[in-house]
Amino acid sequence: MQRRHFIAAGAAALTAPMSGWASVADLPKGTVKIYVGWAPGGGTDVFARIVGQKLSEVWGRPVVVENKPGATGALCADFFAKTKFHDGVNLLMAHVNTHAISPQIFKSITYDPLKDYAPIALIGATPHILVTGSKDKYASIQDVVVACKKSPGKISFGSSGTGSVQHLAAEMFNMVAGVKTIHVPYKGSGPMQTDLLGGQIDFSFDTMTAAAQQVKSGKMQGIVQTRMNRAKGFPSVPTMDEQGFKGFDASSWYGVVGPRDMSKELAQQINADINKVLAMPDVIARFDGYGVEGGGGSVEKFAAFMQSEYKKWGDVVRAANITEES
Repeated sequence: MQRRHFIAAGAAALTAPMSGWASVADLPKGTVKIYVGWAPGGGTDVFARIVGQKLSEVWGRPVVVENKPGATGALCADFFAKTKFHDGVNLLMAHVNTHAISPQIFKSITYDPLKDYAPIALIGATPHILVTGSKDKYASIQDVVVACKKSPGKISFGSSGTGSVQHLAAEMFNMVAGVKTIHVPYKGSGPMQTDLLGGQIDFSFDTMTAAAQQVKSGKMQGIVQTRMNRAKGFPSVPTMDEQGFKGFDASSWYGVVGPRDMSKELAQQINADINKVLAMPDVIARFDGYGVEGGGGSVEKFAAFMQSEYKKWGDVVRAANITEES
């Protein structure tokens, strides 16, 4: 378990919060914590620290990020759901894996992603990019479909693990394209990319965060991206929707939730402050660098989004018959 303070000890004595922000007196007394189910340095951790730093500045009190990595975020999500917090402000960085996919695949996960948490705010979503190590071989997603139909059951798609968004995006592609491919799971994007560049596997719907540097350097070819709109960082890469796969949307998203018994008033207050943080120019610039877009909105909008994502990925899991052994 690792714990880091966003602000140095001297900064803890910040003066009154910025005008227009919630008063510190309105927040429960005690430590403000954001729990993250991944190790420091990963995307979810980085986004938690960006938002947490800004909240610490405007609230005039430290915000602590506490990392509890394991089981692609599920260990921390389970801890958060089953812990009775008695003081302070306790928040969790929710992720598409912890709150839409993994609970529908792994029997060991017993928390309910829709009932055991209080939705607060969507931080944003990052698209995935269909990438290959084969230089200039595939001009479009149609070329990929042709290759898959020409060699059914032989074209391989790598992922960062069973039940990851990369895995589910490939299964979604199989269904909408009417093809059959091979899923090759890895323990993270790093080793998967090594084999992709070495030609051991053919494709991957990798995260934009992980693939951006390799694509921009020309080591991997980016064929198509998976959100409805093109990300600012890749304006020349078309979307699946634009290429004829209408409604295809497979993204990694991040949000903030609280304990199940958090009051609606507190959730609304934190939501309003997070929305103001997300509108700050320097935050927008940093998020653009990671391809994070579409964050913000009301508590109710985030709750509806979580429900729709849970249903969407559940449909893919069941249709593709994905299990722990897949």
